Amino acid sequence: MIIVYFTELAGDMQVSDKDRALLALLSENARMSVAELARRLDLSRSTVQARLERLEAQGVIAGYALRLSDAYQSGLIRAHVMITIAPKALSQVTAELNAIREVTALYSVNGPYDLIAIVAAPSISELDRIIDRIGELSGVERTLSSIILSTRISR
Repeated sequence: MIIVYFTELAGDMQVSDKDRALLALLSENARMSVAELARRLDLSRSTVQARLERLEAQGVIAGYALRLSDAYQSGLIRAHVMITIAPKALSQVTAELNAIREVTALYSVNGPYDLIAIVAAPSISELDRIIDRIGELSGVERTLSSIILSTRISR
């Protein structure tokens, strides 16, 4: 399944009700053709294409990405790794985490932890190795990990 990533709407971005309806359709199926989008929105194909281009140019649509099915992901063990970093170590730690291909997402958060890394590995032992590697990175002060048992909601 392909998904669309939207940025938070800034005050200067103009998003109409039709744009929101377009974004909702893309959230359901980002591979829907422009012709199908136009039919469902009761707009011309050229209007829908122009809206898509404008939303991309404004940064409302930040990109398109692949979301793996639960069946595929069932072969992977995933975990959230909460990370506390040393002052001024954010860019260095981010770069090092980016180099670890098993880190599938990284979020900056508030609270007692600075970052949350989503990690996916084919086995518990491999997951353990990756979490240890994260904890050993220069600038990482401590980690707390939670293995994901199941997905209850995924949109």
